[in-house]
Amino acid sequence: MSNSKAGRAVTTQPTRLEAQSPYWGVPIARAIPAIVVALVVTFTPNHSSVIGLLVFGAFALASGVLTGILTLRAVPVGTSRTLLLTQAVTSVVAGVLALALQGFGLGFLLYLVSVWAAITAVLELVTGLRSRGDAPAKDWIAMGGLTGILALVFLLLPLTDLVAVGLFGAYGAVLGIYLVIAGLSLRWGTEAGASTTKESVTLEVQNP
Repeated sequence: MSNSKAGRAVTTQPTRLEAQSPYWGVPIARAIPAIVVALVVTFTPNHSSVIGLLVFGAFALASGVLTGILTLRAVPVGTSRTLLLTQAVTSVVAGVLALALQGFGLGFLLYLVSVWAAITAVLELVTGLRSRGDAPAKDWIAMGGLTGILALVFLLLPLTDLVAVGLFGAYGAVLGIYLVIAGLSLRWGTEAGASTTKESVTLEVQNP
């Protein structure tokens, strides 16, 4: 009986860790477009709505493609995967619209960013809340909250071109830094968890 318990400990725990370990690269990859947005906005003197739509479109398109591809590779089949893929499609559609309709002015920029941010925030928050207990859940909730704040700011405040583009650049900076920290935390946390699991399995095998 003791031997069978030890055998179950050896086979079950590593399987869980192996399922978690690939995900750490997803937030790192998603951080790249956000950091690029922050750098472009910081070093571009022209903060017109045309530039805003160009920057947002490129960000949303790149973020959507990366989220979709990496979700298919790293997230198991289930509700979380469906929600993240829906978020990816939303970002791709918003990015294409922004790039195709750059001449539609500030009103279109504010409306498009507000709608995109509201939809993706809800999807990310629901994903995190439904996945409580999984390693990335708190990061999904935090990113959803941050994007939700962006939606409210763009929807409710009377923004000029300069302020709107600057705020989106600040959003990119905060999001990018957070995603890098989240990805590294998941990687280190997984490694620490793997080490702890190996030690506990060894002790259980030695003391059946």
